[in-house]
Amino acid sequence: MILSRRTCLALAPALAGVSVAARAAPSIGQVAPDFAARDSNGQMVKLADLRGKVVVLEWTNDGCPYVGKWYRSGAMQQLQRDATRLGAVWLSVISSAPGEQGFADGPRANALTQARNAAPTHVLLDPDGTLGHLYGAETTPQIFVVTPAGALAYDGGADSIASTRIEDLGRAEPYAREAVLAVLGGQQVARAVTRPYGCTVKYSS
Repeated sequence: MILSRRTCLALAPALAGVSVAARAAPSIGQVAPDFAARDSNGQMVKLADLRGKVVVLEWTNDGCPYVGKWYRSGAMQQLQRDATRLGAVWLSVISSAPGEQGFADGPRANALTQARNAAPTHVLLDPDGTLGHLYGAETTPQIFVVTPAGALAYDGGADSIASTRIEDLGRAEPYAREAVLAVLGGQQVARAVTRPYGCTVKYSS
């Protein structure tokens, strides 16, 4: 069954900071929007070329304290490693515009990956926001999971507690981890749409 994001979110309890009406993105069960984007090393990455793999897209901004919680704790890096060890392709996406918080060119993005001991397959640079708008990415962090057949299986938050406190990770429901592992196991995601929380994506105005 194909569920629109709006339908799913209308059934979920509200969390502060995200407007449902403002969201526009592909629906769960539909083909994920195709894209071609340069990574931090100048390589072109195309979703179509990744068919047959589970693909995880993680919107990130190193200046965002919500992202900081995940990286300071090592939780995001661990999820990246666990996912890629099981065969997923992990794409961290930076959609911050030049001059905005979190903007990174290739060298800065690579330095961030090294400094944070992160383990994405690629870091995609999206300074004009094309990829972010294509997926309706609103916050950092925000996670999307695409099945090997190319369908969108998850869209939402990294976990259930909208907090910048590392100690909250241990008691939060791990939405993104559950979704990634379900898709890697060929299973349907129990909660396919959840509310992302964090900093707004710093698109160009």
